Amino acid sequence: MSGQQAVQKTASMGVKGVLLVTAVAMLASCGLPRSGPSKREIYAGSVDQKGDAHIVPVTPTVSQATAISTKYGFGPAFLEAGLIGSDTLSPGDAVTITVYENVKENPLLGNAGQRITALNEVQVDGEGYIFIPYAGRIRAAGQTPEGLRQAITRLLETQTPDPQVSVARQAGEGSSVSISGIGSGAGVYSIESSTRTLATMLAKSGGISIDPDSVIIRVTRGSHSGQAWLKDLYENPSLDIALRPGDKIFVEADSRSFIALGATGTQNVIPFESETLSALEAIATVGGLSTGSADPTGVFILREESDVVTNAILGRSDLVGDQRVIYVLDMTEPTGLFEARDFQVRDGDTLYVTEAPFVQWQKTLAAITGTAGAATNLANTASP
Repeated sequence: MSGQQAVQKTASMGVKGVLLVTAVAMLASCGLPRSGPSKREIYAGSVDQKGDAHIVPVTPTVSQATAISTKYGFGPAFLEAGLIGSDTLSPGDAVTITVYENVKENPLLGNAGQRITALNEVQVDGEGYIFIPYAGRIRAAGQTPEGLRQAITRLLETQTPDPQVSVARQAGEGSSVSISGIGSGAGVYSIESSTRTLATMLAKSGGISIDPDSVIIRVTRGSHSGQAWLKDLYENPSLDIALRPGDKIFVEADSRSFIALGATGTQNVIPFESETLSALEAIATVGGLSTGSADPTGVFILREESDVVTNAILGRSDLVGDQRVIYVLDMTEPTGLFEARDFQVRDGDTLYVTEAPFVQWQKTLAAITGTAGAATNLANTASP
């Protein structure tokens, strides 16, 4: 090799070295792709490090203090209401009234020689009354057909001798409830002897076609409203409230959800599938920890926690207002799985799993190798 060739080779190697150093410097300044902050960066944002989040390792005491489950139920306006009579009349109902008069000539209600008069589908008006010729306006709402029959008889017997009256309640919308929502037989249903409670009325509508573990039944009665988990309704007889005409029954799916981010099988907004959801169940729901990238010591639950709970878990009493709290689960600890099983996830929580440190090293090495290769190709291309 001549001296000139040696100089050219040395210069070429110098160019490659400069390009490699420049590429690595650019890589270091730009950062590597990743799914979120590292465990070290999360701890750097703690209150202890002048950040704004309290970082709390999960222990049995913490799990117990934060276990606030969503409990539903019905107030006294619902629970203290007894069963209505199966044939109690309400505004909107209709009745058929038949009057038998004990006269041959000039009956009070019928034509000459007509002793039987039928008044078909007489509707109870919005104020609860019906109108009968010669008897006037009669209060019908709240009465049974028998009670109404006696009232009509008393008013007519002073005008026609010994009238015989029969009253039959027709199927109508007066003593009815409405059912709407997902997975239900939406419609208007009459309250009958076999459907005077919430559970029996839902059964009449065809039942619920979606998973009962995540279904909430809401009942609105005037200005009052109550709700219950569907499975609790079937397990707890006290929740099977008596219905009233005009009740609105709404079937809805549980709207609670949590967010899964980081090194998990799924990164998405995940709906709750049951009344309670543990951290272990939440991890399983998203496909578990990513076996190729997750750091099992860096499983975090991010939450806006109340000051009452935060003071309790930190042993303080000076915090006021909602606090940012990051709960830490270490799945490598002997009791880590138990802690994850006992810790309850709540609506709006964020489940975040950090990447293992070696993953970033792999990305760095791959990026450097790729950059070095690109630099070499660039240098070779630039060479004459």
